[in-house]
Amino acid sequence: MALVDDKTSGGGGLSEAVKPHYHGHRERARDRFNTVGGDALADYELLELLLHIILPQKDTKQLAKELIAKFGSFSEVLGATPRRLAEVKGLGAISITHLKVAQAVAQRYGRDQIVADKPLLGSWSQLIDYCTAQMAYETIEQFRILFLDKKNRLIADEVQQTGTVDHTPVYPREVIRRTLELSATALILVHNHPSGDPAPSSADVRMTREIADIAKPLGITLHDHIIIGKSGHTSLRALKLL
Repeated sequence: MALVDDKTSGGGGLSEAVKPHYHGHRERARDRFNTVGGDALADYELLELLLHIILPQKDTKQLAKELIAKFGSFSEVLGATPRRLAEVKGLGAISITHLKVAQAVAQRYGRDQIVADKPLLGSWSQLIDYCTAQMAYETIEQFRILFLDKKNRLIADEVQQTGTVDHTPVYPREVIRRTLELSATALILVHNHPSGDPAPSSADVRMTREIADIAKPLGITLHDHIIIGKSGHTSLRALKLL
């Protein structure tokens, strides 16, 4: 008994497979991105476009909305740990890895914007954007140092210490030792507050001043100590605490 398709064409062969219902939506979403750009899209719309690439065989609009609802924003989805992402139905090990690759790409792009051969202090907004992308959504504290040359160009960006949800041990003499190893003449200190509040603690201020006191006689300038949180950032120099 021959199989007969319910929709035949011409000579009676099988018709072209029906495309899934979401294909038209995807085309419209891509067209909208090409027309208005990513800045005009809501977080869930941009995430949906990313998920189109990661999960090409699935309708991802609802998944994007669920991820935003769970984590709060596009950046917080990318910054979520693999363990927490695995709690979301529809994401598996491979798709989670792809999301973390997307995060790494965004971070690398941000770093390259400030690594260009120009004074870092002249690209302050890009520096804040970069530090926010790197650290704002981490679940533990990180202490990083931006080492600069005499023209305030970036020599190195290094995470010196990681700690707990509310504390990172910092050793001022180790900071200065590494500065001398790199022949850097200036520093910008950066750390994050996983709580989201970038207000400095008394320990933050005390540690910053100790590093500044050791650095100054050696001809090393401490430009600032920036604290990054989900709700914004704080500059100790702007607060006149440095």
